[in-house]
Amino acid sequence: MTGIREPQQERSRTTRRRLVEAALDSFGERGWHGVTVAGIAERAGVSRGAAQHHFPAREDLVVAAVDLLGEAQIDELRAQAADLPSGASRIERVVEMVLNLYTGPLFRAALQLWSVAATDEALRDVLVPLEARVGREAHRVTVELLGVDESRPGVRELVQATLDLARGLGLANLLTDDTRRRSQIVREWARTLELRLG
Repeated sequence: MTGIREPQQERSRTTRRRLVEAALDSFGERGWHGVTVAGIAERAGVSRGAAQHHFPAREDLVVAAVDLLGEAQIDELRAQAADLPSGASRIERVVEMVLNLYTGPLFRAALQLWSVAATDEALRDVLVPLEARVGREAHRVTVELLGVDESRPGVRELVQATLDLARGLGLANLLTDDTRRRSQIVREWARTLELRLG
């Protein structure tokens, strides 16, 4: 009996993952109002019934999508962490990693959701606690990668400023490729952190 359940559970997890990834792509391309569960199901290559079984409403997909988004961002940081140098050059690489994290299609999808949540109370109620959890995890991993001690005055604020700067640069990158300017900012912010974090 267990042998039968495992492949079925695996198929269910795979279907769920495909739906969430299709939702993120759809939110990023079409925005909240241009997306339906049926459209996401079609994009994921699953039946509408299967989609509604896993996610009866778009809000349910948002919860799963934000979870996946946060997970993907943290996984990306951790994967890159293996190649980090030691010493002063480490800070610049960490800053570059964090600032580049907010330039891809996943961030674009998140922005679509944030934008709607600003005026849609139901979506905001779903999104705010999720974003707070994702933000705390991103902050924790950034502290870990920088190798800093948050009990020192100002360190917590500098780490948070790094994440806030990353989001702002992600916004600037939406309409035009901001790579060149961002690389200059990476260098300057890394110097600031080196001086302040010592």
